[in-house]
Amino acid sequence: MLERLDAELGETDAVFYQALNDVGFTVPAQGCVYWNGEAMHTTDYKDLEQTPEKVSASITTALTNAIHLTGLLRKSKYPAS
Repeated sequence: MLERLDAELGETDAVFYQALNDVGFTVPAQGCVYWNGEAMHTTDYKDLEQTPEKVSASITTALTNAIHLTGLLRKSKYPAS
C-alpha cells in the first residue's frame, strides 16, 4: 500500500507517518527508502539496468530494521489500553 502512495509521500510524508502512528501502526527506523537520481532528470532507479549500491544498502537496512522490530513486538507486544 505504501508503495502505491509513493507519489503522495513527497508532499505528505510527515502527516502520513503521524496518521499511521495515531491509529496504532509502528514505523521502524528508516521506514522508507528513496532515490533522487541526477538533478532535473526523471529516471527512477527501478528503470536502471542495475540498482545503485547505495540504494541497495538502504533497502537492506530498512528491511533489517523492520524485521528486527517485528521480532521485538512478537516477544513483547504493546500493553492493552
